[in-house]
Amino acid sequence: MILTTTPTIEGRTIIEYKGVVFGEVVAGVNFLRDFAASIRNFVGGRSGSYEDELISARAQAMREMEDRAQKLGADAVVGIDIDYEVLGTDNGMLMVTASGTAVKLN
Repeated sequence: MILTTTPTIEGRTIIEYKGVVFGEVVAGVNFLRDFAASIRNFVGGRSGSYEDELISARAQAMREMEDRAQKLGADAVVGIDIDYEVLGTDNGMLMVTASGTAVKLN
């Protein structure tokens, strides 16, 4: 399965559009990560725990989107867009959404 942010794939022809596919992940961030991140915020530097959570959530969303495209019989997903959102009353949830167009290639 080819996954790309571009609308076309060089050297390949799109012969059928299967539809828009999505992958969504909502992940909670726990107290220990919040605490570690607040210390990083105070002293400076990167927050590895938040970065790890973000990387994991993005990978899961991409995998879910790819699985849905595969079920439609697609060879690729083009025009991929990834969005991030913070949810919850205390902003303790991270939502990652991956979307694109599932296509069949020649």
